[in-house]
Amino acid sequence: MPRYIFITGGVVSSLGKGLASAALGALLQSRGYKVRLRKLDPYLNVDPGTMSPYQHGEVYVTDDGAETDLDLGHYERFTGVSAAQTDNITTGRIYSDIIAKERRGDYLGATVQVIPHVTNEIKDFIGSDAGNVDFVLCEVGGTVGDIEGLPFFEALRQFSQEQPRNNTCFLHVTLLPFIKAAGEMKTKPTQHSVKELRSIGIQPDILLCRADRPIDVSDRQKIARFTNVRETSVIQGLDARSIYDVPLAYYEEGLDREVLAHFDIENPPPADLSKWKEISDTLHNPENGTVNIAVVGKYTVLPDAYKSITEALVHGGIANDVKVKINWLEAEEFETSEAVDVMKDMNAILVPGGFGERGSEGKIKAVRYARENNVPYFGICLGMQMAVVEAARNLAGIKNASSSEFGEGGENVVGLMTEWTKGNERLERTKETDLGGTMRLGAYEAILEKGSLVAEEYDAVNISERHRHRYEVNIDYRERLEKAGLKFSGLSPDGVLPEIVEIPGHPWFIGVQYHPELKSRPFDPHPLFKGFIGAAVTQSRLV
Repeated sequence: MPRYIFITGGVVSSLGKGLASAALGALLQSRGYKVRLRKLDPYLNVDPGTMSPYQHGEVYVTDDGAETDLDLGHYERFTGVSAAQTDNITTGRIYSDIIAKERRGDYLGATVQVIPHVTNEIKDFIGSDAGNVDFVLCEVGGTVGDIEGLPFFEALRQFSQEQPRNNTCFLHVTLLPFIKAAGEMKTKPTQHSVKELRSIGIQPDILLCRADRPIDVSDRQKIARFTNVRETSVIQGLDARSIYDVPLAYYEEGLDREVLAHFDIENPPPADLSKWKEISDTLHNPENGTVNIAVVGKYTVLPDAYKSITEALVHGGIANDVKVKINWLEAEEFETSEAVDVMKDMNAILVPGGFGERGSEGKIKAVRYARENNVPYFGICLGMQMAVVEAARNLAGIKNASSSEFGEGGENVVGLMTEWTKGNERLERTKETDLGGTMRLGAYEAILEKGSLVAEEYDAVNISERHRHRYEVNIDYRERLEKAGLKFSGLSPDGVLPEIVEIPGHPWFIGVQYHPELKSRPFDPHPLFKGFIGAAVTQSRLV
């Protein structure tokens, strides 16, 4: 039977609950335990799939096609445990399921209420499909006191009471602000946060106190005294140079030891953190200097919109023992700037995914610069589509080449997907189809052409990658584009959907329809990011 750890937050949002959950999972793994991580999101959206990246950051996609919170990306990167549909749930999903049951008459005439019906759904989610693991870590989004989070906290309280004694642990993440004018750190916000949590029946067992400077012993004693938490369970969480330093930092603070002590686990296996130390050393002491990578996107004011891409680039740097400096370039502004002035110091260019016409001409301009100046180029999802449009316009002579996503008036070498195969099922979509959950989502296979650059990078010809897109390159243009120099080096197994394009003879030019960043790990960098950064290293030595 698994033990359950619930990670909650207080005072303010964005304290790093997701990283804390991922780091704790990694620490438990380092001692030989098996873990599963889950996220409970109180917002009313069914999933984050239709939410703006400016509000929610990136949408993380699982192999089985779930559009989830970006924290699941942290979970996978830190633990290597693949997430699934059953690892992320929202209030919207819960209410949608409950209303469907009520309409079917499943409740046999009962009045449907928050307690017990909503809380029962949450408890069922927490306890379902755990598998053969030692610990299930459940992070609750938002902060204690948020009105939309109340049903979740009540469900956690009930769940804890229904479990065997000492089978659950509550880890509360708070903030200790330093007031510069007063010259002291303040514990009152943490005290009030714990008071709020206790008022709904939950006593935290461990406090992870985020701070920008070490916490004095006197402050720890004060927090313990006013929150009914052991002093040894008041853990400081200081800012780290890299997120991959967090497991090491929390180990030094004794976070995992306090968790195991809470569960009365005596003489636990020793932690083996050698791989984390190796990662940290490579990050901070790279032997091959620094490479400059330009990321030309449309949501660059919020880096969390490209969180997995950021981390995958870091992983590529680890694989090549080089520091990766990411230069965020807003695609819309790039449309009016001189590419040579902006790009002359860049060792490689990446154009990520996105939706809508805004910034598309800037992305096409970036593609053209990379192609004409032999700068390594990596196009992901929309970045691949813009590479195809650029090649169609400037190599194949289709001057008005465009995408149907951008409206009428052009020759659409990229168009809306209307049908595709998933397993043994044929899926169909139209312009009138709902936006939520209707894209080509999750893991699909692709067949690579032998001898191609992409097959060389993968060292394979059969691959499986995660997708999230609604538009697709039109296979009917393959012959014209290949004659012009753009090679279709990867297709869906039925040969209908273009998955990968590349330019033979170019130092490194690859566009992919899927999202390889979602499967990259610090200990197992994705081969395309490894190759892309390797090409950037080579380029840096030519400059």
